Amino acid sequence: MQYIGLHKQQARNNFRSVLLLCLFPCLVIALTYLFCLLFILFTSDNEIYTDVLAPSLLMLQYLLPFVLVGVALWFLIAYFANTAIIRSATGAHSLKRKANKRVYNLVENLCMAQGMPMPKVNVIEDDSLNAYASGINKRSYTVTLTRGIINKLDDDELEGVIAHELSHIRNRDVRLLIVSIVFVGIFAMLAQLAFRMLIYSPRRSSNNKDGKGAGVIILIALAVAIVGYFFASLMRFAISRKREYLADASAAEMTRRPRALAGALRKISQDPNIEAVTNNDVAQLFIEHPQKKRKGQALSGLSGLFATHPPIKKRIALLEQF
Repeated sequence: MQYIGLHKQQARNNFRSVLLLCLFPCLVIALTYLFCLLFILFTSDNEIYTDVLAPSLLMLQYLLPFVLVGVALWFLIAYFANTAIIRSATGAHSLKRKANKRVYNLVENLCMAQGMPMPKVNVIEDDSLNAYASGINKRSYTVTLTRGIINKLDDDELEGVIAHELSHIRNRDVRLLIVSIVFVGIFAMLAQLAFRMLIYSPRRSSNNKDGKGAGVIILIALAVAIVGYFFASLMRFAISRKREYLADASAAEMTRRPRALAGALRKISQDPNIEAVTNNDVAQLFIEHPQKKRKGQALSGLSGLFATHPPIKKRIALLEQF
């Protein structure tokens, strides 16, 4: 795959970040109105629902400020606390220069060659082979490597992996992906909350009208949250897949050794799984998905649509033709 150029890719990712920031409130407003509309339809005492527009809009006008404020607070907390959240979810810790000068030399040489600031370097104490980049600005940009990938790759292969992760930082992929993860996380949280309320709340008041009404409201909220999660996830997965191809091409251009990265990916594909990583949102940050595939997932017709990473065999084949 031909690399499209640093400035063009940065411009594209900046545009996508702004587009996500604009589309997400629109999606929230649309889903809030859908909730209001369904609420009026399912709770009205009239048998013929001919005039639902006015009451649903009135309900939207009342609910929308609370919804937008809540979403904004969630976004701000998750956006600025993402570094600590990701670090906690992966079990990573700082890699001291004295503990591994080899890694620091590889990172520094690549950064100096590209004229970019030196990111922080973290390590995950796991024998598997994987890596990821994270952060939203120069102060928080981080390259994280597993202990296994440090010990099992030679210098050229490890340099290719580090170049891949630095490309995510340089192309501003990490900021775009974190924005999309935060957005999807909001819908996931709402869906989980509604599901739990649906399970536990009706038991206490299932014999009265209020209890049935509460059950209907929660069921509607669950349906709306699932719809939002579905569409936001599709957009996130598409972004995640494409960014891997571009980072591979950028790393090949950076190191001039595409076959070294291809060899690294081949080794990574044999053991990418990290036991400490259980959050699928965090998992998509890695160079290869660090969780075991569930049985039958590969046979699913929609597996490619919902995959966070492109097939690693295809990535290797493209690098070997670079």
